[in-house]
Amino acid sequence: MREIYPNIDMIKTGQKIKECIQKTGYTVKDIQKILKLSCPQPIYRWFKGQILPSVDHLYTLSRILNVHMEELIVAKNDMAIKEKHSGEERILSYYRLLKKVA
Repeated sequence: MREIYPNIDMIKTGQKIKECIQKTGYTVKDIQKILKLSCPQPIYRWFKGQILPSVDHLYTLSRILNVHMEELIVAKNDMAIKEKHSGEERILSYYRLLKKVA
């Protein structure tokens, strides 16, 4: 079975969302009402890392929790992604390319 989100750590993201909600003093019931969910089950599934909030719910959560959307998402292999796409590496690759051309 193929992963739906190969670059997102679902478990850690769920824990992060739960932590942020608890830190701000909101209850699951509060979040359910704000997001106009008919039941709290999706929220508990987020916490367990079974599913992710929709983009709309993620945006609303970020607004009420006063964080950026990206802060609620935990990447898998975050260091590898940062290293691979760091600004320094891009500059070095451009420099190498220019050196070849000259």
